[in-house]
Amino acid sequence: MPPRLVLASASPFRKALLENAGLTFDVEPAQIDERAVGETLDGLEPEDVASVLAEAKAQDVSARNPGAIVIGSDQTLSFEGEIYHKPANMDEARRRLLALSGKTHELNSGVVLARDGETIWRHMSVARMKMRDLDPGFVGRHLSNVGAAALSSVGAYQFEGEGIQLFERIEGDYFTIIGLPLLPLLSELRQLEAIDG
Repeated sequence: MPPRLVLASASPFRKALLENAGLTFDVEPAQIDERAVGETLDGLEPEDVASVLAEAKAQDVSARNPGAIVIGSDQTLSFEGEIYHKPANMDEARRRLLALSGKTHELNSGVVLARDGETIWRHMSVARMKMRDLDPGFVGRHLSNVGAAALSSVGAYQFEGEGIQLFERIEGDYFTIIGLPLLPLLSELRQLEAIDG
């Protein structure tokens, strides 16, 4: 019998990706303070920060779910040498979109599998995102349309929704942009005989 799968995330987008792939799993968001953990990781590369946060989530939930394979994931945005997390408020979201206007940033998506408190696999994927030149008036109208949803992602946009209108070009796959590198994850779950394959 395959092991039980648990997604250690409150993200409706990550949940939908796994559901659409036909996986059977439970959802149990990790009980960690992402900002507090992130602030202790000064000096690490953006990819490493995402990986450490994904691992912290997976291990937190794994400790409460013996025998289950727990999927932890996290994403950071890196731009001009800085690492960004989710904006705290709409003013910060507006400033972020204007700073990214006409420029390229990277989304770093890490995914980790843990079982019985031990990390058993990790993967990192990066997407390069080129925003078009954005008019400040458009940014204000866009944020008014999407509302608080802008605060739920590191870039202050939902690429899978109206946020697509902000972009000129991308390099990378859709799943990395959404925050869960799905193809490598599915491959590893098949290797572990956690899903049919």
